[in-house]
Amino acid sequence: MNITIHSQKDFDFMRKAGRLAAETLDFTVPYVKVGITTNELNDLCHDFITKAGAIPAPLNYKGYPKSICTSKNAVVCHGIPDDRPLKSGDILNIDVTVILDGWHGDTSRMFWVGKPSIKARRLCNATYGALMEAIKQVKPGNKLNRIGLAIEKYIEDFGYSIVRNYCGHGIGKAFHTLPNVLHFYDKDENLILKEGMFFTIEPMINAGGHETLLSKVDGWTVTTCDLSLSAQFEHTLGVTKDGVEIFTLSPKNWHFPPYN
Repeated sequence: MNITIHSQKDFDFMRKAGRLAAETLDFTVPYVKVGITTNELNDLCHDFITKAGAIPAPLNYKGYPKSICTSKNAVVCHGIPDDRPLKSGDILNIDVTVILDGWHGDTSRMFWVGKPSIKARRLCNATYGALMEAIKQVKPGNKLNRIGLAIEKYIEDFGYSIVRNYCGHGIGKAFHTLPNVLHFYDKDENLILKEGMFFTIEPMINAGGHETLLSKVDGWTVTTCDLSLSAQFEHTLGVTKDGVEIFTLSPKNWHFPPYN
């Protein structure tokens, strides 16, 4: 498996790209409210990213038509922004990837619109917890599959399911590269983590079954087959000498809703 091992200079580039991605989500916080459309959120993020001298990576990536992904309620990932106003009780994942000086920063968070249900809050809380438990496994010498195992162990007590069709990925100068980072345990995945590896962890957790459906209409939108709620959080990470650096931490310390 050909996986790039990055230099300390590369870490500097990723810190800048990751910070901008996190700042974009921070900037979006006050706008996520009842009545706004995801197209409006897309335009706000696009302007913020480009004014910072960066490029929104999703725009025109393999034909994707927008600058961010907005996945609402039963949408698992890759939701395309549209003109439907958000309603009170909606939960929304906003996924941002920027290209700054040729380097990618990729992150997503859940947002609550108005007052979400207890069920929705519980799902979001568990998904964030699963991501942070997984990040604890990132250190030199550990196996990559410990990430998926940590997520499985954390989620099993909630009765939720882990999406299996989509995973985290290597990142850096390329948007998606090796390794693939599974969010469930695979006993045959024996890759050993090494200092200098960059990748994302982005568990997608469903309140119902793990099965997903890819839209035949737009070729991007992924929903839960049973239309149960889905949640996701994502960080871009680098393996350090002693553990892990999270490149996409919020400068405002806004990691989990409510943000303000």
